[in-house]
Amino acid sequence: MNFQYQSGFGNEFSTEAIAGSLPKGQNSPQKAPFALYAEQFSGSPFTAPRTTNRRSWLYRIRPSVTHKPFKQISNGLLRSAPFNETDATPNQLRWDPLPMPKEQLDFIDGIVTMASNGDVGMCVGAGIHIYMANAPMRDRFFYNADGEMLIVPERGRLMIHTELGVLEVTPGEICVLHRGLKFSVGLPDGEARGYICENYGAHFKLPDLGLIGANGLANSRDFQIPVAAYEDRDGDFRVVAKFQGNLWEAVIDHSPLDVVAWHGNYAPYKYDLANYNAVNTVSFDHPDPSIFTVLTSPSDTPGTANVDFVIFPPRWMVAEHTFRPPYFHRNVMSEFMGLIFGHYDAKAEGFVPGGASLHNCMSGHGPDVEAYEKASNADLKPQRYENTLAFMFETRFVMRPTKFAMETASLQKDYLDCWQGLKKHFKQG
Repeated sequence: MNFQYQSGFGNEFSTEAIAGSLPKGQNSPQKAPFALYAEQFSGSPFTAPRTTNRRSWLYRIRPSVTHKPFKQISNGLLRSAPFNETDATPNQLRWDPLPMPKEQLDFIDGIVTMASNGDVGMCVGAGIHIYMANAPMRDRFFYNADGEMLIVPERGRLMIHTELGVLEVTPGEICVLHRGLKFSVGLPDGEARGYICENYGAHFKLPDLGLIGANGLANSRDFQIPVAAYEDRDGDFRVVAKFQGNLWEAVIDHSPLDVVAWHGNYAPYKYDLANYNAVNTVSFDHPDPSIFTVLTSPSDTPGTANVDFVIFPPRWMVAEHTFRPPYFHRNVMSEFMGLIFGHYDAKAEGFVPGGASLHNCMSGHGPDVEAYEKASNADLKPQRYENTLAFMFETRFVMRPTKFAMETASLQKDYLDCWQGLKKHFKQG
């Protein structure tokens, strides 16, 4: 396997595992080199504008159609919107880390849906999941026809073997696996846990920078795309598909990761969050968290995201005469947060790596009592936030938690208590 990468975001890429396996001058010659099959992998309608058109040409040992019929299998704890097993709630919710499974679960069987919104059939909204795996995907492959998957590891590396190459993703990095891409996940560290944002809507892209100018936030050159790497294996394999909210499985007599060469702009990618160039205030007041957006899935309403991926990385805080942690807040957008490592400055305790919180549309939230009192009386010297990496999936639709999320022992029943000690300090005159 080849573990090399190419750099760039949204570019046209060209890579071959065997020299000469890419056709010259045309995409689908009568006979492709090495008797390979030409197959276009489209992530947008054929007639999408050039700036948003996503497709890659794959040159593979067998075409994707060579499998037995799909049969529906159990969804386990995986859910897709819309579902009605619980009511959406205005209550603020927070979870301890879900415990690692005792039984053997691979990446797919270990996915647990926490919340979802929109409609997978209408290509709007998102699903929020946590994965917990302690077994590799042996002779088993997966693709998601419902949306692209933004994966945020929190514990343990993932070795993701895709049709277009191999991605090794560690905690502190992210990867995006596009809709329809077949892949299999290995576990170099024996087990892994993390978060998934399943984006039903428009492809994630880099946010526009507006008045920031040409530089800052995530730079396209820091994104990494795999080079071609293929398997030529025959045997008894299974392909699992997520299609319209349900899981389906088909028998296949060869590895589907048999793409010898490819070119195009529809390819998986990874990004090291340590490369994020945070922009912040150098005078006073607290910028909105949107200043930390890494990727955005736009909607049909300008300035309103289907879902944003936002991080809170190590950074300097220098604002004068300003309450520096996140301010008390109510938002039309709904916010699902997770913590990869370290400590989050707005919470004194209870929000730990692997945990999560959900603050739905217009539900008030902000620093707890201890964080508020400490920040209100802090000496406002320049301060470096170290050893911290929190993130947020922010979306325009209300999130409906799953039955599992509302009944798991990891749900903190006393979360609201963290604000009850906020006292009245008002003094008239």
